[in-house]
Amino acid sequence: MKRKSRGGHEGHGPSQRQLRAAEVVRHALVDIVQREELRDADLKGVYVTIGEVRASPDLKHMTAFVSSLGPSDPQLIANGLTRISPFLRGRLARNIALKFTPELHFQPDISYDEARHIDELLASPEVARDLKQDADEEEGER
Repeated sequence: MKRKSRGGHEGHGPSQRQLRAAEVVRHALVDIVQREELRDADLKGVYVTIGEVRASPDLKHMTAFVSSLGPSDPQLIANGLTRISPFLRGRLARNIALKFTPELHFQPDISYDEARHIDELLASPEVARDLKQDADEEEGER
């Protein structure tokens, strides 16, 4: 039995249509967030980054993964953007040419934190020692 992927197609990722629409929405949201004064306490003075947008198969719902270029909590940013999503959706409707203006959902983007954690692990003395041992063993087998 095949499992449905996040994109909604069996055994495949999102369609080209979903990817294109999501990227159009991502660019428009970035532009809106940069130009508009966002009147939410959690968004004051924060530089919001939108790393990725994923579209539902019918393009009526889109999830934006957000973080900040600073020490702000990504969950607070996602919560703030969710509170002002009606405003963002209205601005989005003026800036994109899709049949429907999608409902917007915001999630914290933790991919940067995960990448930083992996870098920290790879830089740790224990891992460096193990990697050196593996390299020495490979040299010995040649």
